[in-house]
Amino acid sequence: MLVQKLVPHYVEKPWGRTDLPPIFAAGAGRQIGEVWFESADGRDLPLLVKYIFTSDRLSIQVHPDDTQAVDKGLLRGKEEIWYILDSEPGATLGIGLTAPMTPDQFRAAAKDGSLEQWIDWKPVKPGDCYFIPAGTVHAIGAGITLAEIQQNADVTYRLYDYGRPRELHLDDGVAVSRLQLYDRALTQAPLGRETRLIGDDEAPFALDLVHWRGDQSVKVPDDKLLWFTPLSGAGTVNGLPWEKGDCLLLEGNCAFTITTGPVSALLAIPR
Repeated sequence: MLVQKLVPHYVEKPWGRTDLPPIFAAGAGRQIGEVWFESADGRDLPLLVKYIFTSDRLSIQVHPDDTQAVDKGLLRGKEEIWYILDSEPGATLGIGLTAPMTPDQFRAAAKDGSLEQWIDWKPVKPGDCYFIPAGTVHAIGAGITLAEIQQNADVTYRLYDYGRPRELHLDDGVAVSRLQLYDRALTQAPLGRETRLIGDDEAPFALDLVHWRGDQSVKVPDDKLLWFTPLSGAGTVNGLPWEKGDCLLLEGNCAFTITTGPVSALLAIPR
């Protein structure tokens, strides 16, 4: 199949929300934290597109890189990028530390709860975008809706969880954490702008924000896949209907005609 609409999978979380946007009506009444877009045939795809909705803080956590993950018997590590779609006043993201720490300091802070004070909490607004390399200690705060594009790996080392009765993974987490400040600049890319959010020379994938005012012809390179995630608008891809809230997978070695009026969308291609 050269183009397919990926299937939304609704994931309940203790920090999720019951008041999802109307485009995600299938999750109404449940405390949904994430919507994952997966292949209907169960294929292991290299990337995963998610929407994340928060009513409370997520755990402070970290992910391994590919080498560290393979050493643990996993297929791949996890690097991700966040594009903020909506945020309540005062909403923050925690990314990196406010000062370098030793592994012993870091472990002790995770155990006694003071780790929260070491996290660099950054205010956010719609259109903000942050890339989270593997090893970056991070947390998503309350009152945020974001789109996340990540390597397709369900591997998270939870370091601190605000007293929730969930398992922590301090040994694995401390081993892979970069105990330093986050040194990447914020990318500001409001809807309606065309911007390269990350290149495949920096990440396991390239991600672009596009804004098209009319029909487009898209050629996906041979042996590549492209994730088309519209954030506004509606139309068709080679006759297959899409609308805001969908995610389509386009397979390489084929030209695609995307019929649309104005649309803002995320385009992701693995390295």
